[in-house]
Amino acid sequence: MARPSSSFISFFIILHLLLNCNLNANGCYTSIIGFGDSLFDTGNLKHLSQFSLPFFYLPYGETFFHKSTGRASNGRLMIDFIADSLKLPFVPPFFDDNGNEKMELGQGVNYAVIGATAMDYSIHKATGVHSILTDGSLRVQLEWFKESICANVSDCSHLIGDSLIIMGETGLNDYLKAFSGAKSIDEIKIYVPFVVEAIISVINEVLELGAKTILVSGELPAGCFPTILKLSNESDKTNYDNVTGCLIKSNKLAEYHNELLVKELNKIRELYPDANLIYADIYNAAMQFYRSPKEYGFTSGALKACLDTYVSWDGMHLTEAAYKIISKSLLQGPYTVPQFNSSCVDGLSSFM
Repeated sequence: MARPSSSFISFFIILHLLLNCNLNANGCYTSIIGFGDSLFDTGNLKHLSQFSLPFFYLPYGETFFHKSTGRASNGRLMIDFIADSLKLPFVPPFFDDNGNEKMELGQGVNYAVIGATAMDYSIHKATGVHSILTDGSLRVQLEWFKESICANVSDCSHLIGDSLIIMGETGLNDYLKAFSGAKSIDEIKIYVPFVVEAIISVINEVLELGAKTILVSGELPAGCFPTILKLSNESDKTNYDNVTGCLIKSNKLAEYHNELLVKELNKIRELYPDANLIYADIYNAAMQFYRSPKEYGFTSGALKACLDTYVSWDGMHLTEAAYKIISKSLLQGPYTVPQFNSSCVDGLSSFM
């Protein structure tokens, strides 16, 4: 039997390499690893909580999934739109329906938990804040990741180097807990450097584990949330933005958080020049529809809560329609620094 020629063998080697590149999400990311709070949780709290919460039942999830999945919205979240745009499946929660942990990375795993804080629960407890849904702080989520994925492989850096790490929004729950303890916005501002430090600490550790690309989310303009507006009960009209009607002090707190976060990310970039740290400016992406709601299809306004003609779903969480606009602005617009790699994004399927 004749031996295959060297050119024939070379052809199949090249073919094999090309096929492997195509499997890598068009040369971009093989998987998504998510962290964060209710803006990104795809079902973890549903399997962790000992309490029966509204997020676990319809009408949550009614728009897209037609059932409750544990997402704090009527449909898809930002992480869902990002995954779809990268031609990856929706990122499953770390805990399945039976409470079992996902021990293999596959094409993704999500550790985000509704109600998660950036700072550890013990810190909040020490300051007199005891209300908590579950101890799923950002540090706890990182430990879940290390114990479930990294502990089962000899080289975690090789495993996650081709993954998109989404460091979803955390921090708002830290500020809300302080707010619930009757602290003023000015008093809460003292917490911001410590919250940002907690986030940066986790980012540094993920980079040390071998991450190459991390999408880091800032804060939303919480001063536009119907629940925040109701709780603040400000009677002085000068405390509200003339254009949006949002509460100025609460939005200034979010802006301060985002400014500190960007400064710290710039420092990390100097330490890890080969890493791609992408800041997701969800604050200004969202301000588009808070300033001009009808232009973006929110005919019922931006400061009330209900269905997809509204920005807010339940007073604290956004509708699928709002998350879609933010996601599109991040992936295809000017709201990431540096710009998200457009060659990785499918510009059609997610945003039809």
